[in-house]
This record gives sequence, structure tokens and C-alpha cells, in this order.
Amino acid sequence: MIRNLFPYPLFRIDQLSGYCALAVGLFFILTAIYSFRFMRGKKGIAQYYLYIILVAISSVLVILSNDFVMLLVFWGFLGLLLYLLINMGNANAGRAAQKSLIIVGGSDALMLLGIAIIFYFSGTFQMDLIKLQLNGGLLVLAYICIALACFAKAGVMPLHSWIPDCAANAPLPVTAYLPASLDKILGIYLLARITLNIFVMNNAMNIFLMCMGAFTIMAAVMMALVQHNLKKLLGYHAVSQVGYMVLGIATGNPVGIAGGLFHMLNNAIYKSCLFLTAGNVEYRTGTTELDKLGGLGKSMPVTYISCLIASLSISGVPPFNGFVSKWLIYQGLILNISDSPNKLQSIFGTFCLVAAMFGSALTLASFLKLLHAVFLGARLNYEKQIKEVPFSMWLPCLLLAATCVIFGVFAFLVPLKYFIFPAVASIYGPVNISNLIGAWSPVLVTLIMVIGFLLGFILFRVMRLNTTLRRDGAFVGGEAIQKEESMPSGTDFYNTIKETGPLQYIYKKAEAKTFDIYEQAKKLSVISRPFQSLHNGVLPTYLVWILLGMVGLFFMFVR
Repeated sequence: MIRNLFPYPLFRIDQLSGYCALAVGLFFILTAIYSFRFMRGKKGIAQYYLYIILVAISSVLVILSNDFVMLLVFWGFLGLLLYLLINMGNANAGRAAQKSLIIVGGSDALMLLGIAIIFYFSGTFQMDLIKLQLNGGLLVLAYICIALACFAKAGVMPLHSWIPDCAANAPLPVTAYLPASLDKILGIYLLARITLNIFVMNNAMNIFLMCMGAFTIMAAVMMALVQHNLKKLLGYHAVSQVGYMVLGIATGNPVGIAGGLFHMLNNAIYKSCLFLTAGNVEYRTGTTELDKLGGLGKSMPVTYISCLIASLSISGVPPFNGFVSKWLIYQGLILNISDSPNKLQSIFGTFCLVAAMFGSALTLASFLKLLHAVFLGARLNYEKQIKEVPFSMWLPCLLLAATCVIFGVFAFLVPLKYFIFPAVASIYGPVNISNLIGAWSPVLVTLIMVIGFLLGFILFRVMRLNTTLRRDGAFVGGEAIQKEESMPSGTDFYNTIKETGPLQYIYKKAEAKTFDIYEQAKKLSVISRPFQSLHNGVLPTYLVWILLGMVGLFFMFVR
């Protein structure tokens, strides 16, 4: 009977879905361990653990789904769980949860439309049997609709604004678990599926994806530069990094796609680590405002080292994992520029390559601000003695930081060899990195760097023994700081950017939420007021609307 109802497998595992499902399990375990102490004493703790378990199960089912309807059901259920988990945060969490549900849940309606169009042309919901050429307006619409749902889930601009709000108001483990890791994996996974498996892409759609990726990188990192709250700064970087993943997929060549998929995994690792270290800081100090933090490096050494490694990784500093995935994306863009017969695509590819590299430089700049303000700046007089967090809280951070090192130094020996390249090879054939511009040998480079650091340290110690030290005053920008003046805080880094030319106008508009699609949509809600009378709170009324909707869907699919 079940075989007659479902004549094809509803779930399917391959190289791509297998490694994504494995990553979901890893982040669930680390989040659960971290939450044992961080969430202790919080209200609704039983519901919290139930929700994160359901999130892990639903995420795996989304990844393994071979049926569009099945995927849509679990995808929508994840949006509800996201709402419930965010709502367990601070006093403003309710608004952030509502915003997240409307943006992410609202995009599900677009996904439904896209799936309906796909069914109209293919006659099936079985994903592994669908291969559609993007040569008609309706098919392009279907691709864009599903891509926008992926953008909302992963946080691509302009459907990103729920992530900084979630980061600022949700419990830190929730932010590390969903917006920082699982939502990125799910959004980019589905985008990769429709781009590589479901549709045959054309130049226009590739350019569309490339522009979305480059814009997201630059706009989000510029917002991160001027943030004064640790969680919001990390929230905007969670948005910015998605742009690299989209860029990698948009290259359309195996090298760039491998970079995009590897960056999806790397981002989840170092971003989850960064949010968990922010949780450690909040747990000990009671705040994440940068101007109320400073000098925590000696008091919280494990948290500091973990945050330092993750910061260098997200900034694309070798030999950490973030550099390797970005390097592959750069190489994919270069191949796209050199091999594409389409001149317009080459122009856009060059622009996106510059944006991606400049975005990495700005990312490093903003994390120098974070590290200085939180760990290296002047020590503040905290209300209580600051010490390292308990074992169950620093262990996940340290494990994630160690993974950043291992996946960077041994990138071609472990993650790329066993997870990423096989996933890409199942679609495009073997990934050839022998003809790339330049070469990267992470083990050799790491060895050279270690030797260089050791020699430098020995030289420093020898010179210090034979040199008389001279103490002098502190200088900032070539000007001496008087004794009565305090040392500048990292919070003030890059404030002048907000006052520079046209950027001043853009930042003011951003602070006024002019570019927030959710806030702008609220202003248009006056159009929906005639429909508000239909929501009278009476259950039979809602049942009637549900019945009418089901009838409409029935007739649409029967046709």
C-alpha cells in the first residue's frame, strides 16, 4: 500500500547530502554540550532541548528529501522551530522572532510557487528525475522563487535583516546553531541543488547570482565595521560570508563550486565558534557591548585563543580553513573570467573577484576591532572577578577552533578529498586543480610559517637579552596620549567611515532601516487592512479558508 502511494524513494543520500547531514549532527552535539551550562536555570529548558532535537531531525530530513513536497513540509517546520527558539531570548526576542518568521516563512510561499511551476513542466516532484533548461519566463520565475527562499534562509541581502536581530536577541546557542550554521547549510545546500541538479543554468542567471553574492559581501561587511555590539557585529558577518558561497556556486565550474560548498562548511564551523565565544563573554560579563568590554584575554585564555583562530579563519588568513575555501572561490572566478566566451560575464566576474578580495580585507579589519575591544584593550573594572567559563562551554569552542586549523592545514588531505571533491565530481566529473593560476600547498606553507615564527621568537629573545629597553609614552596617529587621557577603545575603530562622503548618507539610511525589506513592507501593510476583518479569531472561519485553499491547490495540481 505504501509502495503504491509513493512509487519513488522519498529520501535519497549522495555525496553532497551525506556530508551536509553529517555536519548537522556535529553542530547539534556541540550545541547540546554548550547549552548544558549556558541555558541552566532558564525558563522552558525542556522545550528548548526538544526544539533543538527537532531542528536536527528536520534539517536532516530536508537534506535527504528526494521529493519537493516532503522538502517543503520540513522546510516550513524549521521556520516554526526558528520562531520558537528565538522567542526564548531577551525582552526584544518576540519582535525578532516575528520578523524571522515573516521573512523566512513568507519566502516559503515563493518556494511553493516555484515548485508548482516545476511540477507543471516536469510532471513529477521526484527531484532526481528533474532537469529543466532555463529557456522560458516561467522556468526562470520558478528558479528565482526557490532561490529567494534559499536567500532568506541563508541570509543573502536584501532578505538578511532577520539575522542581525536574531543575533542580538536570541539565546547565543540558538544563534550559533541556526543562523550561523544550520540555516546557512540548508539555504546553500538547496541553492546548490537547484542550480546544479534541477535546472540547467544560463549566463543571465549566473550573472544574477554573482551580483547577489558580491553585493552581500560588501554591504554586510561595511555594516559590520561600524557595529558597537559584539553579537550584531557577528550577525552582519554571518550575512557577509554567504556571499562567498553564492559566488562559488555562480561560477559554474567545478573549482568555484567546490570552493562555495567548502566555504559553506567552513563558515558554519568558524561562525558557530565565534558566536559561542561571544556567549562565553556574555556569560561572564553580562554584556556584549564593545565599549563595556576589554582586557579579557588573560582572564579567559581558552575563549580568547578560540576566538582568535576563528577570527583569522573567517578573515581568510592562511593556513586556516577559511583561506582555502576562499582561494578556491577566487580561482573559480578567475577560470570563469578567462574561459567565458561571454564578455559581459567576464566583466561581472572581474568586479565580483575584486569585491570578494576587498571584502576579506574589511573582514580582517573588523575582527581586529573585535579582538582589541574584547580581549586586548584596556582592562575594565568589572563588577565581579572574571575567569574562564566552565569546561562544557569552552570545549565546543576549542573543538571548533581546532577544526579550523585541521581543515586548513590538511584541507586537500581530509575535507576536500573525502567530502567536497566527491560531491562536485558526482555532478561535473573530477575536480582538476592542476591547471590553476598559482598553487597552494597548505602543509608546506604551514611548516614554513611555523619555522619562521620560531626563528623570529628566538631572535626576539636574543635581542631582548642584549638590548636595554627604553620606556616611552603611548602614541596614536603620531600624537602622544597624555597621562590623564584614556587609551582609545576598539569600539571607536572605523567610526570615521560613517562620516565619509556618500557613505554618511548610506549609513544614516541603514540606521533608519530604509534598506530593511521587513520594515518597508510594514509601511505597505495599509493595503492589507481590508483583509484584517477576515481574521476574527473564530476557528470555523480559519477552517473555511484552509478548506478553500486546499480546494484551490487540488484543482491546480489536477490540471
